Amino acid sequence: MKEKYDLIVIGSGAAGMMAAITAARNGKTVLLLEKLSKIGTKLKATGGGRCNLTNTLDNETFMARFGRDGKFMMPALEAFDHKALIAFFREIGVESHAPDGYRVFPVTHSSSTVISAMETEMQRLGIEIRCSQKVTELSYTDSQITGAETLTDTFKAEHVVVATGGKGYPVLGAEGDGYGLAESVGHKVTEVFPAMMPLKTKEKWVANCTADTIAKVAITVNMKKYKRLKAQGDLIFTRSGIRGPVVLDFSREITPLLGKYEEVPVLMNLTKGMNEEQIRSHIKKEWAKNPHRNTLEVVSTLLPESVSRELCSLAEADPAVSFGKLEGRTRDRLISLLAVTPLTINGHDGFKMAMITRGGVSLKEIDPYTMQSRKIKGLYFCGELMNLDGPCGGYNLQWSFASGYTAGLLLAEGKISSPQ
Repeated sequence: MKEKYDLIVIGSGAAGMMAAITAARNGKTVLLLEKLSKIGTKLKATGGGRCNLTNTLDNETFMARFGRDGKFMMPALEAFDHKALIAFFREIGVESHAPDGYRVFPVTHSSSTVISAMETEMQRLGIEIRCSQKVTELSYTDSQITGAETLTDTFKAEHVVVATGGKGYPVLGAEGDGYGLAESVGHKVTEVFPAMMPLKTKEKWVANCTADTIAKVAITVNMKKYKRLKAQGDLIFTRSGIRGPVVLDFSREITPLLGKYEEVPVLMNLTKGMNEEQIRSHIKKEWAKNPHRNTLEVVSTLLPESVSRELCSLAEADPAVSFGKLEGRTRDRLISLLAVTPLTINGHDGFKMAMITRGGVSLKEIDPYTMQSRKIKGLYFCGELMNLDGPCGGYNLQWSFASGYTAGLLLAEGKISSPQ
């Protein structure tokens, strides 16, 4: 073990390993500290173990999906975009592909392939990896970082990258350690919320609809101040609420609201965007084909039978009666519910079910061109630890790799350049 290093990296996730590799490729001596007994534990679980590395969107569209703070990523993405990431992994022996033309996976569809290749590259570069080393304190003097302390050792370096991730998946070691480290040297950490997770609902009828996936569901928050919050994608009902890709994305917006309000009402369109007029026309055509079909059978041409039955119940429409024999008001009520189905979100399972964290170290205190702290020279932040999170689809991993690459360049100031 050396007494002093050029760089200490705290955390062995996507951002931390990329920072370590980048610095070592530039001739720096690097120490990687990981508090767990193995590296890359959370990365291994990413995307259900399939490891959605990135996506094929252009940088402008990519940044827009992160919201108003997305522009912060521009310098890092210009230097290390999805094409650079794909090339990096090819270089270290990991071929990737985009089966749907959008999401990029290793061809093995296994995160173990990614971790193994990065570990091999770190060993080739002579990066010292020390596991079971929890960093408890950052050392600094006169606004200059000098190293890091663990429960058992003191390590010295003029550059330290904090890449400890957020609080999602605490069973995989994510406990928000980096927030305390950042605050201890004067950085502001915003309030953090669990994100990318299932949600619970006040309504109990959802428990009767767990067998099917509803495609292309549009969800909107039904609160005057937040009507702009919306998402679209596949939805799955659960025994206690909703999940599926659209919910994972939308939960980023909902969990902060649940921090303010006990309940968050939402409106769903379960019929692939059809409005009342289109639904009415569809049902009339279906009923005309066979006037003897009952209401449930007609509605089930739009939705799975379990969901159709529950919406009939909500509309007080007898599912066994012919649609044409329903009262006009009942028909209208049912058609309205098919176009706009209300639901009330009233809870979630906290960070233990969260794939990512919303919130983190304030971006105002980090230089986007270098990832260096604006308060402590030689201190860098990257990845999920910062107050920047994106939806499902390779966004968060791409950002972790790009910010890790940027931090690993150890630039004090100035613009970064793409890898050769």
